[in-house]
Amino acid sequence: MLKSIGIFILAAFLEVGGGYLVWLWLKEEKSVVIGVTGMILLALYGIVATLQTEGFGRVYAAYGGIFIVFSIFWAMKFDEFKPDMWDIIGAIIALVGVGIMMYAPRS
Repeated sequence: MLKSIGIFILAAFLEVGGGYLVWLWLKEEKSVVIGVTGMILLALYGIVATLQTEGFGRVYAAYGGIFIVFSIFWAMKFDEFKPDMWDIIGAIIALVGVGIMMYAPRS
């Protein structure tokens, strides 16, 4: 379980960070080097995601919940985003869903 959580965190960093760099390049007219770096990070995310042991559907559905939470933290750090009560409640619900999907006992 700890390995799986570590993979989720690394993948979230690559996906959100890569997407953010592409955003900066295209929306805020930053250097093409920033955009290419973002694309490389996004490609690495695709590779890291395959390190999970569960099947594609469950893993990618669970990544959605992880990315919700990670994106909020990223925006707080880099965009001065201040989540409201509903953002926080939604993120908690998403994490509970991830926990159930990935780590609930199965027969």
